[in-house]
Amino acid sequence: MSRVHDRFDTMDLNLLRVFEAVFRERHLTRAARVLALSPSAVSHALGRLREHLDDPLFAREGTEMVPTAACLRMAPALVEQLAQLRGLLHRWGAFEPSTTTLMFRVGMPDSIEPMLLPQLRSALAKAAPLATVASVAYQRSAIARELASRHIDLAFDVSIPVHEPVRHRRILEDDFCLVVRDGHPLRRKLSIAQYVGASHVLVSSRATGLVLEDRALLKLGVERRVVVRCQSYDSAFRVVAHSDDVLTAPRRLTGEVGKVHALARRALPFKLPPVQLHLYWHAHAESDPANMWLRRLVEEVATA
Repeated sequence: MSRVHDRFDTMDLNLLRVFEAVFRERHLTRAARVLALSPSAVSHALGRLREHLDDPLFAREGTEMVPTAACLRMAPALVEQLAQLRGLLHRWGAFEPSTTTLMFRVGMPDSIEPMLLPQLRSALAKAAPLATVASVAYQRSAIARELASRHIDLAFDVSIPVHEPVRHRRILEDDFCLVVRDGHPLRRKLSIAQYVGASHVLVSSRATGLVLEDRALLKLGVERRVVVRCQSYDSAFRVVAHSDDVLTAPRRLTGEVGKVHALARRALPFKLPPVQLHLYWHAHAESDPANMWLRRLVEEVATA
């Protein structure tokens, strides 16, 4: 085994190009023309390769170079590998969605997953049918490391304070609305007092602490009574559908809830700043064709 390793590790790989040309042409001069070398340079390179492989490789018969038995046995596989290597180098950096088998890892919190993942899956099925997608949990505080290590290719999330080498772009804003069950006693014309007096559901992966809308509410001097904390909006919708609790949620997340969970939307009695959703990627992926394509696709899906 060490002998095999020595043969590869110490070999000048340019010698393989010479071998391929001589094997194909069966003639030193013709091989030299193909390689744009002199016949003596080809002969010298062939001599080095013979010594390296401990095999004569070719025997002269007149002007022809006739392969040895070992050469005939091994050369076709080597020539095929060289062809594949050339193809790989020719395609280096290229990306073709229709044939790619890549897995795309998109970091997103549970709360955003219903907004993006179903549509992203549909878009991938059309544009990149052999690709797969994974929605990945990640640490916002370590987003630079998560992207640099390729634990995720992109992140799709609310506004996060970041700096180089993390790049980001705001791709959409979404207003908040109130979600209640069909037949809820709250009227369409909500008052602030009715909002404050309701029992509220919120969505967070943490057991305590403020969420995005809480910070905006506090700035307005509005405090609400939270009775249930859910880890996903789907769970929150189900809680609201079977109670008089209410949920403050981004409007885009509530698009189909009326059909699925028999819920209704209400306008809030005050204006909250819209939730901003950003796309995040690492500087080293800025010009990568696959990452660029994925960024465009996520943006198209998110803003559709």
